Amino acid sequence: MLKKKIETILNEQVAKEAYASQLYLAMASWAETQGYEGISNWFYAQAEEERMHMMKFFRFINERGGHAIVPKIDMPPKTYKGVNEIFKAALEHEQMVTASIDKIVDLAVAEKDHATNNWVQWFVTEQVEEETSVQNILDKLRLLGDKNIYLFDRDIMNMRGE
Repeated sequence: MLKKKIETILNEQVAKEAYASQLYLAMASWAETQGYEGISNWFYAQAEEERMHMMKFFRFINERGGHAIVPKIDMPPKTYKGVNEIFKAALEHEQMVTASIDKIVDLAVAEKDHATNNWVQWFVTEQVEEETSVQNILDKLRLLGDKNIYLFDRDIMNMRGE
């Protein structure tokens, strides 16, 4: 049975993962309307991945005797000034999610909830990968410069999993 503090922080993470999915969906829409097929496909895939993360938290809460709550989600931004800005926003969001996952670990350790601590370690590793992936994209954008966005858009189709 989950302690109430653990259930609450996990439900807060459900909301954060749901928002992340919506944020990436909005980013995909912006990229697609700007003609960036590769970038939009990358963000569509990210949106689906974030939804899967939300569902992992949701199911874990219920499986451990808690009650997962369907969150109300704020509307994410609809427009961006450019490709660099959208990926900077994605990195900032991933860093916020990492901090949130770290708080779950801290609380699980403090509450001696070994099952939650063990389970959430997958997300600790996942966040390292997520931040690294977006940082790699920003590094490539910096190297390519603004005049090569078309080439980057083609290249990102092969970048999944970096």
